[in-house]
Amino acid sequence: MADEKVLPFIEHLVELRKRLIVSIIAIVIGMGVSWNFSSDLLSFVEKPLTGKTYLTELKKQVYGEVKKRYPAIYNHYKLEQDVSAPVKERMLNYSAPLEPFFIQCKISIIAGLILVLPVLFYQVWLFVAPGLTRKEKKLVVPFVTVSTISFCVGALFFLIVIWPVIINFSLSYEAQGLQSWFNLSAYINFCLRLILIFGLIFELPILSLLLSRFGIVSYSLLARNRKYALLASSIIAAFHADLITMFVIMVPLYLMYEVSVWVALIFGKKKPAVTAEA
Repeated sequence: MADEKVLPFIEHLVELRKRLIVSIIAIVIGMGVSWNFSSDLLSFVEKPLTGKTYLTELKKQVYGEVKKRYPAIYNHYKLEQDVSAPVKERMLNYSAPLEPFFIQCKISIIAGLILVLPVLFYQVWLFVAPGLTRKEKKLVVPFVTVSTISFCVGALFFLIVIWPVIINFSLSYEAQGLQSWFNLSAYINFCLRLILIFGLIFELPILSLLLSRFGIVSYSLLARNRKYALLASSIIAAFHADLITMFVIMVPLYLMYEVSVWVALIFGKKKPAVTAEA
């Protein structure tokens, strides 16, 4: 009897090892491909250091409206100096001999991982497929497609919208006698970690869809635990030292939880109607 319980467990471990090996090989191949444009990715991540982002153009438009409508306020707070401030040339710095090489490796690994996301999600599907019904197994293409798109949207949302906000907020502390001097490893590690966090945050609705379809969670369960989700979002965000980063992690994380609640309501497994006995 004990052997009968152990054998399925060993089979699951063997299957898990197989999926992990395929995933690692895929990531290595993706890393090799992304190595060729890792320098371009580094340049893109460095762009907010110039201070010239979409926030700069937005500030110019807002200040322009203030100048036209409220010239007294515009002149009193000397907004002209803020708008016409010259763009500073800032560069990342490194102190270890092989530091740029290892950073290029890290960028290539993350970029390669994103590049082969369809393969990774397909391996996840194959691992859980034995527990699915024949009808549910046909959803492999939608699952892989939506999961990949969701992760990429989360990563791009961070890089295009959130990352410039974080860097601009940090640069706003520059003053006479206080100059930014960003370290290459600290800067890139911080960015890559948040890319993965935002990609996973945007996967929450997909996870909610799967769990609700399997009947593991339900709309009522998720809805009545909103306060705990808000608390959990705050705790996860609290692992980041500065307030602005905590905020930009907590808000999307909780919003994705709200989306997950409605996904469970719309696509969740419906309970069979209870018929009254005659």
